[in-house]
Amino acid sequence: MFGFTDKAAQGSFLHDVFTSVPPRYDLINHVITWGLDRRWRQLAARECLKASPERVLDICCGTGDLSLTIARLGGETIEVVGIDFSRPMLEIAERKAKSLGERHRLSFVRGDIAAIPFPDGHFDCIGISFAFRNLTYKNPAAGQYLAEVLRVLKVGGRFVIVESSQPRPGSRLIKRLHHLYVRHFVYRVGWLVSGNREAYRYLADSVVDYYGAKELQGLLIEAGFSRVTFHRLLLGAAAIHVAVK
Repeated sequence: MFGFTDKAAQGSFLHDVFTSVPPRYDLINHVITWGLDRRWRQLAARECLKASPERVLDICCGTGDLSLTIARLGGETIEVVGIDFSRPMLEIAERKAKSLGERHRLSFVRGDIAAIPFPDGHFDCIGISFAFRNLTYKNPAAGQYLAEVLRVLKVGGRFVIVESSQPRPGSRLIKRLHHLYVRHFVYRVGWLVSGNREAYRYLADSVVDYYGAKELQGLLIEAGFSRVTFHRLLLGAAAIHVAVK
């Protein structure tokens, strides 16, 4: 089981993980979710676009799939920025972005979510896909990350999260099957394909132990968001939360 007592240890571990797995990161995600991650990111992108934002930030953007989906669906007038601390991830994202052409206002920057390099209230919407768990799972810096999201988000702006979750309370059999799937199939496939055992042991531990949808809703309200709604995906294995500043 992973646990960190200080921000530096957590940050160093996650940095090592996400600079080592990028070459096959997308492939592993598609395999372990049976391709559903694409559909879930598309749903999250549509949530990001519901209020017709002018500027959208994709935090912990990784290889850029959410950023690219938002840019494609949003058209040429929306400005989309993806931020991540992993240079190898961003290099893949930038290569993918070339397929959109120069008409789209899409860019990627390297940076730390603890100090987002944009002014207060700069973005109408902020999105994150399957990385919020890394910011908040037993992470001593979780409060700082959430404070930064609130700082750069406009009043009335939306924070859209698509993330692993837990089956509904009372669904013991479904929860047990879900955890067995993650502990065995996800862990082993990720390890064998990526060659990084520790990265996918962390992934399995963090998914199994992570918040349920109601718990995450409470965390976001406590952090300072005024309204938080959610809907579960695949019997609760994942969920989309929309938090309003």
